[in-house]
Amino acid sequence: MKGQDCNAHDCMGMTALTWASVRGHKEVVKMLLDQEGINLNQADTKYGRTPLSWAAKSGRKEVVKMFLEREDINPNQADTKSGRTPLSLAAASGHSGVVKLLLDREDANPNTADTWYGRTPLSLVAENGNEEIVKMLLERRDVRTSTPDNQNQTPLSLALSKGHHGVAKMLREREHSNSGAIHCSGRLSLPPLARVGD
Repeated sequence: MKGQDCNAHDCMGMTALTWASVRGHKEVVKMLLDQEGINLNQADTKYGRTPLSWAAKSGRKEVVKMFLEREDINPNQADTKSGRTPLSLAAASGHSGVVKLLLDREDANPNTADTWYGRTPLSLVAENGNEEIVKMLLERRDVRTSTPDNQNQTPLSLALSKGHHGVAKMLREREHSNSGAIHCSGRLSLPPLARVGD
């Protein structure tokens, strides 16, 4: 790639790193990450998504892992179309492996609401009824469980409105366990009942 701008956008507003991230081409991503001057946080011009956001939305776990190993990555950069962060995109798409990687980064903010509906990652998965990802989010002690969206709906009310009773039970248990046990890792230990769906 000598003599070429590794950060250049193509006619679709995407960079080479963005395309490789969307498609999960690990070797190409690795090669691009080794390029001097590569901008990991450069968004495309249509959706305003970074390569990390595209990889997270597409469920490219190995690519996401490569990005998160870099100190110069911004794990909280929201896109300009929906205001969703990599965590929101992965959570809404049901990519639990990617969600776990992102939550393992202490600097990843799990409470950023999107600009479409004002929904946090927890609200998005509560509405979808994804108990696995809800549990992952609730293990982070800094996750807020009662943040309302633009329609004043909380994660709990969204879960109940869609009939996701297992998710609703987990949320209620978390709200009642503010003084629950905390692991040395800083993660909240959910009571056994919170792990079992209806």
